[in-house]
Amino acid sequence: MKAAFFKPDVRIENYVERYLVIEHDHVNDLFTLPLFANGKPTLLFISAKGKIGNASAAYLTLFGQTVTPEILELTEDFTLIAYFFKPYALLSIFNVPPQELTDHPIDLNLLAPQKTSELQERLLNADTTEGKVALLDNYICYLISHANDNHTIVQYATTKIVQRPSKEVLVSLQKELHITERSFQRMFEKNIGLAPNAYRRICQFNAAFEQLNRRTFTKLSDLAFQNGYADQSHYIRSFKEFTNLTPKDYMNFGS
Repeated sequence: MKAAFFKPDVRIENYVERYLVIEHDHVNDLFTLPLFANGKPTLLFISAKGKIGNASAAYLTLFGQTVTPEILELTEDFTLIAYFFKPYALLSIFNVPPQELTDHPIDLNLLAPQKTSELQERLLNADTTEGKVALLDNYICYLISHANDNHTIVQYATTKIVQRPSKEVLVSLQKELHITERSFQRMFEKNIGLAPNAYRRICQFNAAFEQLNRRTFTKLSDLAFQNGYADQSHYIRSFKEFTNLTPKDYMNFGS
């Protein structure tokens, strides 16, 4: 199996943070991929039929904000390509109310069947992974050319929260942007699909999660404090909320 993250094409980098490619040519049993909260809407292409939770997975799936953890299951050889978008992308380029997709991914073909059914067919028939990526790049570039670019304020706010996902940052942003708490909440729910504090908590979890994966810590309590958790127990509760696992169980998974 080969898996790697890549930087997006410069044409789409204002809306796409990065993309993941997994190629697996020898699936002998069941392959599982956990789907955890990361604060990023995602466009997922898989070349084989699979399952997400108890439902069949489409070849092309559009995810909003993921809060409740799920598992993608595949039993055939596959190529998987996942584009991780900036948090405001759903409304800006897909013209989909983000609240509708929070914890409710949909088959992309339900949005624009004429356009996406052709894309799906070409993806399934493309001979190389590079060809599949080029098709997805061009599709996203087309969407961006028709995008609503009125996202400057929410882009600024989400960037600040990612950089410092503490409770204090929400109050600071409200003062800086000269908006009320209620207006701030409406802006997030409309553009992101979550309340500001829910989005902040996901960013906090994701920052600690990436540090956990890099193993750049000595003790779990240090990782908890470095990421703004009150103590180790608080961090473990948050981790279990977003993964259904404890940090220890996660690190031992597959070992």
